[in-house]
Amino acid sequence: MTKKKRWIVIFLAPGMALFAFIFLFSMVQLGVTSFTEWSIGTSPEFLGLENYIYLFTKDKEFQKSILNTFVWIALQATVHVCIGTALALILRRKRWYTNFMRGVFMIPNIISSAALGMLFLCIFNPQFGMVNHIISAITKSDFSQNWFLSSNTAFWTVTLTWLPYAGLVTILVMAEIASVSEDIFEAAKIDGATDFQIDIKIVLPMMRNIIGTATVLAATSMLQKLDIIMMTTNGGPAGKTMNMPMYLYQTALTDNNYGLANAQGVVLIGLGLLVVGAIRGLYRMDK
Repeated sequence: MTKKKRWIVIFLAPGMALFAFIFLFSMVQLGVTSFTEWSIGTSPEFLGLENYIYLFTKDKEFQKSILNTFVWIALQATVHVCIGTALALILRRKRWYTNFMRGVFMIPNIISSAALGMLFLCIFNPQFGMVNHIISAITKSDFSQNWFLSSNTAFWTVTLTWLPYAGLVTILVMAEIASVSEDIFEAAKIDGATDFQIDIKIVLPMMRNIIGTATVLAATSMLQKLDIIMMTTNGGPAGKTMNMPMYLYQTALTDNNYGLANAQGVVLIGLGLLVVGAIRGLYRMDK
C-alpha cells in the first residue's frame, strides 16, 4: 500500500467504523429479527418467512399502507418537484417580486412539522376552520366538512400539508442555475431566444442531475413521513392516510410486535433502494 492510500484509509477509518457501529450493525440486527416473533419482555423466536408471508397475503392494512406510500412517492417525484423547479425558473429572472416570493414560499418550509400539522388542523377545522368559512361565504350556505376525518377527503387533505411546499427543490435548482455562466444566457438572447425557450432548451437540460437529486430527496422523504400524519389523522379514517412509517410505528410501539415491525422495516428499506435506483436510472444520473 502506498503512502497516499495509507493516509486515505486512516482518514476514512473513523467514519467507516462509526457507520458500521451505528447503521450497519443495526441493519443486520433488523434483518435477522425480522424472521422472528419478538416483543418486549420475550426472547426472539425464529419463524422463518412467516412475518413476510403474513404482510403480503393477510395484512390488508399493510398492503393499503404500501399503496398510499407509492401514490405519495409518485406525487412527490412529479408534482412536488415540478412546482419547485418551476418556481426556481421564475425566481432566476430577478424581477421586482423575487425577494417577496422567496420569503412567502420558504415560510412553510422552515416551520416545524408539528407546528405545521397544528396549523392545518386549524385551517381545515370543521367548526371554525378558514376553508369551511370561505366555502360557506362563496356558496351562501352553512357548509361544514370534516376534511381530515372524512374518508372522501382525508387523503388529499393530508397531501396538501406538504405537497406544494417544495422549498428544498427550489433552493437546489436555483443554486445549480447560479453556477451557470451568464454568458450562455446572453448568447441565447442575442440569437433571439425568449425566456421560455431559454428555460426549456438550455436551463432544464443542464439541470438534469440536480433535478434528479431533488427527485430522489423528495420521493424518499415519503418513506419517513410520520409526524404530520400522526398530528392530523393518525393514519385514519379506516387506513385512508396510513403509510408504511406510520404502520410500522403502530405495529412496534402500540401492538408491541417488534418482529413483524422489523419485517416492515426491511420492506421499507428495500422500497427505498428501489425508488433511488429507479430515479437514478430515469434521469441517467451516472452519465
